[in-house]
Amino acid sequence: MTPSNTPLRPQERYHPRVDANWMVKVHLGERTVLVKARDLSMAGLFLHGHPPDTTQQLSLTLPLPGIGDITATCNVVRRAAHGVALEFADLDWDHFLLLARYLHPRLP
Repeated sequence: MTPSNTPLRPQERYHPRVDANWMVKVHLGERTVLVKARDLSMAGLFLHGHPPDTTQQLSLTLPLPGIGDITATCNVVRRAAHGVALEFADLDWDHFLLLARYLHPRLP
């Protein structure tokens, strides 16, 4: 177990990621934009998109193939040249369980 004062290296992430090569609906006020997801975990996801620099939260709908849709608000936690890392901010229990049901059989 890693001590709490030691930062995790990427290969030791607390929530493992799975490939998510599908489109996510990002809700921007009255508009909805489709953005490709790179990966997904129980904590969040990475999108190949660039919201404005002032945007700190995004509302989105994730279509989990074979499971259903999850709608959530996400916080922008990191910006990179090829997209943004998002962390789930308000995932309710029903959506949390749907996400777990999707991820579980795909984890290493």
